[in-house]
Amino acid sequence: MDLITWLIVGLVAGLLASAVVGGIGHGLLGDIAVGVIGAVLGGWIFSTLQIALPVGGLPGTILVAFIGAVVLLAIIRMARRRRPLT
Repeated sequence: MDLITWLIVGLVAGLLASAVVGGIGHGLLGDIAVGVIGAVLGGWIFSTLQIALPVGGLPGTILVAFIGAVVLLAIIRMARRRRPLT
């Protein structure tokens, strides 16, 4: 994939994941970062569990990135809740 495709996939996946997990998003760059990291995490999850993509091409890539981004945001949310208040 080229850089523009990664940015678009990251933005779409980050925005969708932020909407599903709850919240207003993390800004343009934050949503792109969440989506790109989510794509890597989702790819790792899918390959580790040996799950085949239900759709191919760009929609499949966005789906994997979205799932990874949701997992990433859930982990971040759990980590934030565990910190004691000072």
